[in-house]
Amino acid sequence: MAFHYPNGQSFPLKKSAQQTLKKETTFANRGMHFEEAINQSNEYYLTHDKAVVHKKPTPLQIVKVDYPKRSAAVVKEAYFRQPSTTDYNGVYHGYHLDFEAKETKNKTSFPLKNFHQHQITHMQKCVNQQAICFVLLWFSSLNRCFFLSAEKLIDYWNEQENSRKSIPLSVIENEAIEIVPQIAPRIPYLIAVEKYLEKRSQTNV
Repeated sequence: MAFHYPNGQSFPLKKSAQQTLKKETTFANRGMHFEEAINQSNEYYLTHDKAVVHKKPTPLQIVKVDYPKRSAAVVKEAYFRQPSTTDYNGVYHGYHLDFEAKETKNKTSFPLKNFHQHQITHMQKCVNQQAICFVLLWFSSLNRCFFLSAEKLIDYWNEQENSRKSIPLSVIENEAIEIVPQIAPRIPYLIAVEKYLEKRSQTNV
């Protein structure tokens, strides 16, 4: 990548700056975690009045705190007050959104061990109330993101009794909606939500 002055003359970049620019050319190399990308996307949707979605706070019980400085506190010991449910919830065009974000380095499948029974139970209750409930699956080694409905995830989860330990990528490619990361929003998951709603309305006809 090259920069130029207004008169057209090239602007020489130091090697460090060139390396920085090179790193920022792809989503995976920007040093941004998947969760951070989702948080930025939620901020974009909120700013542009597209949706109101926030990350749920983790319910912690702090039991020990050290104060190395008057202006600083360090939590030394804490416990979860209750099992966590899903990462995010909010509202979009009158629909309740409730979803979880998970990532894996696997290239051929997504391990079901990334989920927990209390999360699956929560998702099922949301589905029963007609909420838009889903998971965003990030294959970090492949730079690929998928929207998988909670209904399908629950089906695969229940199949664990038949020795299913993961969801093959080929199945996800067929059953889920792929989301292509971009600049703004970073993870445009509302596009997948719209596709899901369209398919759901056709199924309910």
